[in-house]
Amino acid sequence: MTVAVGFAGLGLMGSGIARNILSAGYSLSVVGHNKRTNLDDLVKRGAREFNTYRDLAEHCDLIILCVTGSPEVESILYPKDGLLEGIREGKIVIDCSTSEPGSSERIASSLEKLGASLVDAPLARTPADAQAGRLNTMVGASNDDFARVEPLLQEFCENIFHMGPVGSGHKTKLIYNFITMGYAAIISEAFCACAATGVDLKNFSDVVASGGANSGIFQLIAPKAIESGDCSGLNFSMANAAKDLRYYNRMMDSIPLSGNLGRAVQHALIQGLNLGYADGLVGDLLHVQEKLNGVQILNQESGNSA
Repeated sequence: MTVAVGFAGLGLMGSGIARNILSAGYSLSVVGHNKRTNLDDLVKRGAREFNTYRDLAEHCDLIILCVTGSPEVESILYPKDGLLEGIREGKIVIDCSTSEPGSSERIASSLEKLGASLVDAPLARTPADAQAGRLNTMVGASNDDFARVEPLLQEFCENIFHMGPVGSGHKTKLIYNFITMGYAAIISEAFCACAATGVDLKNFSDVVASGGANSGIFQLIAPKAIESGDCSGLNFSMANAAKDLRYYNRMMDSIPLSGNLGRAVQHALIQGLNLGYADGLVGDLLHVQEKLNGVQILNQESGNSA
């Protein structure tokens, strides 16, 4: 029997994922909305369009959500004509968004009452990797549900990690993003320190690259920034990063966990938003350091600015 897949969230990541699912031969359905470009492309490729999320749920076995965060996920499930009104026994909702574990637990409970399941499968890597089917995902699911969704996840993910029961994926992703954004904040301050003290950035980068301080995040940010002032190497929005750190800190508060680094990283990102980089990328923390300290770090001729 053909597995019918529903999809909500056709942004930079979602559109690439949806194309890979269609290319793999799955029956794919989407919901119509005002932004038609990606949706029309998928319909031309064979996707079926429905008017409501209720219709989507009624006609699909597995429904993938790939939106910004918990408010957007809940707005798809709970309103009139939302997913929950069309959910029936045996269906699975796969949340690939970076969501709050508390919200995911509530959604899992709502689905369980209907005989359905939630799988949380937040993603890592970039929109280019989504197009190429090379994403990473951290999955929270029962063993049975994981076995059902793994073949679908394999169509757009290179690495799939089953982290444990429902909620484990979102918890993992928030902790992972704490590390990632923490690296970015530290790198930005370090580059500012180099510029302020007269340490050559290229030489400093060579030192880091040859030692234990090197990281994938450093290599995403540093080479482009040093060579041309390009802060787009880490292609992740500052607004989403600040949202993820807010989720992380709320999760830590609920334990509670003693620690102040999560707040420091969130504060660095909020500074960036307040200084005009609400539409910028995480790499623009370098420009934030320039503004805060009156120090020129990057080649201003080719650097991005707010």
